[in-house]
Parts: sequence; structure tokens; C-alpha cells
Amino acid sequence: MNPPIWILTLDCDDRPGIVAAVSGFLAARDGFILDSQQYADLETGRFFMRVEFKAAGAPLDTDMLRAEFAPLAGSMGFDWALTDAAEQPRVLVAVSTGSHCLNDLLHRWKTGSLGVEIVGVVSNHEVLRDLTEWHGLPFTLLPPEAEAREVAILERFEALEADYLVLARYMQILSPELADRLAGRCINIHHSFLPGFKGARPYHRAHARGVKLIGATAHFVTSDLDEGPIIEQAVERIDHRASVDEMIRIGRDIEAQVLARAVRWVGARRVFLNGIRTIVFR
Repeated sequence: MNPPIWILTLDCDDRPGIVAAVSGFLAARDGFILDSQQYADLETGRFFMRVEFKAAGAPLDTDMLRAEFAPLAGSMGFDWALTDAAEQPRVLVAVSTGSHCLNDLLHRWKTGSLGVEIVGVVSNHEVLRDLTEWHGLPFTLLPPEAEAREVAILERFEALEADYLVLARYMQILSPELADRLAGRCINIHHSFLPGFKGARPYHRAHARGVKLIGATAHFVTSDLDEGPIIEQAVERIDHRASVDEMIRIGRDIEAQVLARAVRWVGARRVFLNGIRTIVFR
């Protein structure tokens, strides 16, 4: 049985001695650092750090580590979390009728390469029930009315003890109230290289403008449509011969890959919110 690995994440106002304090805390407990990344944002004065470590000597206990780290964190103003790497975040997926992102996420989840635990799927259409249930997951058909639909999403989110809601081409705009309630916990895939072509029908508008690059963007959802902090993006080159249908076909592959990377990085505690931006320790 593999020994446990812990992930310590923190951000705080930047100051001298942060790395020394954290590494000293771990060294005093025979913690063996496997990976450490940090970033100082000179514009905002914030410091971000992610450390993976294991026990080099006597076994360590998660609750004990948290209790002993808390005084240091308090004295230095850390916003922090310490988790066992084996504890994967729980994810509820929302979809409409497009299957490409959901199918990709479910395949990666089943093969153990996604780094999160998908606990259910909700949708405003029946189309993807069979795919969901074939993977052994509960499927919930949402009510047609907007307010009831959002109540149902929250009920499922809470009942399944989900940590994140992933919009895998869920073609409904969340209300500002729901977006605010799930701030930092809701991830969307937009079929455009944001900030270009926000909103609906981005491929059609990109085709009309004769763009030579199309892409996709995974971002946290906020009450401002398609304006949330960006987690991951990718592009593909096209030329004048590409029709709208061809752009959509190419775009589906990009969307699935970008969303999967974003979900995997969030699952590995590699993504930090930094105002309207993100820090991603790849």
C-alpha cells in the first residue's frame, strides 16, 4: 500500500519568510517534499504556494498536521488547505444535448485519469441519460422552469455532497444568485477563445469575421456572462475553407481537451483564484 501524500495550498499577502516557515514546519516533522511551486504576484502583493509531501520517518496524520499547522497559518495570515491527495473532489456535471465534453469526462473518470470523483449528472434534456447511466451514475432531469431548475441543481449538488459543478456544454445561463453562491466552485467550458466571441453562437460569429484561429476556454463562472477567471485555453488554426460546421467539429475536440485539463488541475489543487485571474501550477 502506497504511503499517503498530502497537498498543502496557501495564499496570503506577500512577505519575507513564507517558504522558510512552511519548509521548516515540514522538516520538523520529517516531511519529505515531493513537489513545491510558488508564485509572488508583484502587482497585487499576493503570494501563492502549493506543496506535495509525504512522511519520511514516523507516520503522519492529516488531522494532526492541520492542528499543528493552524497556529503558523494564523500568525502569517494564510488562506490555506491541507488535504490527503487520495481525497478527490466530488463533481456534479451539468449538460444539455451535446455529448462530447461529458463523454470525454466520463471516459477519463472511468480510467482514473481525471483526478476527481464524478458523482452525478443533471440535464435539461433526456438525451444523455443512457450515456450517464451506462457509466453507473445517477441522472437527474431538471424542470423546464428556470427558477425550479436552479433549485433542483442546488438540491442535487448538496445531496451528493459535491465540491464543484462542471458545466459541460450546459446551454443555460445561471442566474447571478446561483453563480454567486457557487463562486469558485463552478467551471464552464465556452466554445471560443475568450474574451473574443462571448455569448451564444460564437462559431457562427467567428466564421463571419473570417478568423484564422478558433479555440475554447475553461473558466470559473461568475454573474458576468463568460467573464469569469480563466483556467485553461487552447486554439486550432483554420483557414478560409472552413465552414461553420467544420469549425464546430474541430471545436468540439478542443472543448473536451480544455475542460478535462481544467477539471484535472482543479482536482489536483493546482488552481488558485487571484482576483479576476487564476494562478495555475501545472
